[in-house]
Amino acid sequence: MDSLTQIVLGAALSAAIAPAGHRRAALLAGAALGTLPDLDIIPVNLLTDDPVARMTWHRSLSHSLLVLPFVAWAIWGWCRARGGRVAQSPTRWFWAMQAALLTHPVLDAFTVYGTQLLWPLPLKPVMWSSIFTIDPLYTVWLLIACIWAWFARERRSAQPALVLGLALSSLYMGGSLWAKHRVEHDAEQALAKLGLENAPRFSTPMPFNTLLWRVVAMTPGGFVEGERSLVADRGPMQFRVYASDAPAYSQVSGYPAVHRLQWFNHGFMKAEERGGRLLLSDLRMGAEPDYSFRFAVAERDGESWREIEPEQLQWPWEAADKLPAMWTRIWNEPAVAADTAVDAHRLQHATAMRAPAHSDALK
Repeated sequence: MDSLTQIVLGAALSAAIAPAGHRRAALLAGAALGTLPDLDIIPVNLLTDDPVARMTWHRSLSHSLLVLPFVAWAIWGWCRARGGRVAQSPTRWFWAMQAALLTHPVLDAFTVYGTQLLWPLPLKPVMWSSIFTIDPLYTVWLLIACIWAWFARERRSAQPALVLGLALSSLYMGGSLWAKHRVEHDAEQALAKLGLENAPRFSTPMPFNTLLWRVVAMTPGGFVEGERSLVADRGPMQFRVYASDAPAYSQVSGYPAVHRLQWFNHGFMKAEERGGRLLLSDLRMGAEPDYSFRFAVAERDGESWREIEPEQLQWPWEAADKLPAMWTRIWNEPAVAADTAVDAHRLQHATAMRAPAHSDALK
């Protein structure tokens, strides 16, 4: 999630747990602890220029539920040894610090980016993907609660405000899971009609809301992409089919950077050649044809490919024009044009025209 959300979540939790007389200090401490894990970008960026390493090492050690409890314990022990508020109420401060720090990676796991909750275990990153990385309707309740508590200090109204803010934000998160379940159900039915009921897929909300969702499912020759509005859509979910350069992807799949990306994004990638270079796009963040993470990993060498140092390309290309269209799409179900609708026959024909994708992309 964005830094403001992590700050206010950590602050609200810490202030709700710490003694009333320590409320302002708890707000500040919780805010600092709530954003602390994301400071991992500083050492990662200092240690490597590799954009793939930078992307995949973020949210690893610093976001691990097997590491952070010890970090919180060490910070608590240091503060207690110095005396002051923590020494006056050590138990409540212990849990305030633990909560502020541990909820950071858990909240991140609700986004699609990928959070390595059990690092160093070699498990794929968790991506529950029920909320966008910036969602004002999740953040606003926590922000109001923190502002109220700051000015109320130890007065009685501060604690109910904090609890209410935490409850409303949690209810919103629960609502995002319910929305995701509905979208997944509709997508499952539509994909079954295309013969893709067992295809790897993911769903994720579009920017800044949980009313409009994007669903992507992998195919042997690429992927299909569709949207679902929980407000406007009533008919079957519609998908568009897109190609991926499966033969090229198969040739480069053994490159360390490509293998790392496959692990990190669960194989949800698109391969395409542009200007003699092979580009890999992370399908989870963005929408066709604009993606937040796009890497050049190889250069054309005759009929084959030559490995290069990964290069992250600039984003967006055309994404700025999509936000107004997205807002309109939330409230309107578009008519399906005959030349863009995908059925099982058209999908089978499109797939037959392409070589199968590398198996790692479909697992």
